Amino acid sequence: MYHTIIIAGNVGRDPEMRYTPSGQAVTSFSVATNRQYTGSNGEQVKETIWFRVSAWGKTAEICNQYIKKGSKVLVEGRLTADKATGGPRIWTKQDGSAGASFEVTANTVRFLSSRQDGGDGGMSGATDAGDMIAPAEDNIPF
Repeated sequence: MYHTIIIAGNVGRDPEMRYTPSGQAVTSFSVATNRQYTGSNGEQVKETIWFRVSAWGKTAEICNQYIKKGSKVLVEGRLTADKATGGPRIWTKQDGSAGASFEVTANTVRFLSSRQDGGDGGMSGATDAGDMIAPAEDNIPF
């Protein structure tokens, strides 16, 4: 059996990188996806879903270097369920309402922001194996 998830959205905070005791890099960041539609009553409804993303190894190092808050990214990976509930992580927001986030372990992260957007600094993406996808010719940093 196999599952994969692909999300495209905006990074909600600057990434945080740390190292496991064995020395492997792991970078965590959040991604918000937005959906807007017209409800049955004719009003516009805005829906935001948050994903907490973890990238490992060379991908983690590249994400930490190029991703910033507000960057647009496309993440391909797998959902990781909360061990306690088997579903998304649930918490209580400051206003008392319930909140949930979905945990994603990234296999591939593609940087969608242009350099002018404060995004990837010219890099187009990274994969789990650390392969870099060549930047567009007009984004070469020299």
